[in-house]
Amino acid sequence: MIPMEELLAERACERLVLDFVRRLDLGEPSTVAELFTEDGVWQWPEGDRLVEGRAALRAYFASRPADRLSRRVMTNILVTVASPTQASATSYFTTYRVDGHTGGMVPAGPPVQIGLPHSRLRSSGGTPIEDTFRKVGDTWLLASRTLFLPFGGPTPVVEPRQSPPAA
Repeated sequence: MIPMEELLAERACERLVLDFVRRLDLGEPSTVAELFTEDGVWQWPEGDRLVEGRAALRAYFASRPADRLSRRVMTNILVTVASPTQASATSYFTTYRVDGHTGGMVPAGPPVQIGLPHSRLRSSGGTPIEDTFRKVGDTWLLASRTLFLPFGGPTPVVEPRQSPPAA
């Protein structure tokens, strides 16, 4: 590959990672499946969560609770282009998330998930956060996303707001 093609592939894959979390966080979770190949895979080995195929991914992401508020921070995205149609990436991510959100500001709390890159996890016996990409026609898509969480926990539920007393 010429350097410009490699640079464009890296940027397209990085954009997929960022678009993935944007769609989850900003109210378009059912559209996340469009970012995957038809045979795409989403998996979390902890808890044996595995979703295979675009139709199953669409159903999985569409089942997200309507009252969930989340914000994910993705950084240090390192894309490695293997060929004109294959690439992979590792990245850091942090997820802030609550269920039961009915609007307004939520008191700050700790993140519920943190993923770290391979070199950091190796010392604790972990494995990398991995994305693989495949170019289909002129479009780069996620072929698989595998999450390994050294830090994770349940989603907190926001307490219902109390209405102010009537005057």
